[in-house]
Amino acid sequence: MSINRAKIKTEERLDGKYLIATSDPHLSAEDTALGYKNLLEAEYQLFHRLEHRIRAHVLLCWLALLLVRVAERRTGLTWRRINTELARVHAVTLTGSAGTAVHTTPLTTTQAAILRDCHVPAPTTVTALDPA
Repeated sequence: MSINRAKIKTEERLDGKYLIATSDPHLSAEDTALGYKNLLEAEYQLFHRLEHRIRAHVLLCWLALLLVRVAERRTGLTWRRINTELARVHAVTLTGSAGTAVHTTPLTTTQAAILRDCHVPAPTTVTALDPA
């Protein structure tokens, strides 16, 4: 086995540089790059060998991309912004002498608008109650 040092040197000049494209002229370069990065992370270490699994994986990726695009179009926001906003919604478990309750944090105006525009019902304030 031999190492082609000239090829390594040539490839090193391209380290950290990517050519990316999008069909949506409204996406910023940052959001386009983030979309590609998220795709790489989602597909990291997925090695399918059977055809039906490969087809299922491609279908699931396509459906996820479709959902992202629908959410972006309905809200007028980028997926990055939608994800950031909705990631701030939490279910908090409160435990005391009376028992345990799971309480959802109140939605901000932006969060409520995202859910409304996407036709997704807002989470209930108390999602579980377990008296002591």
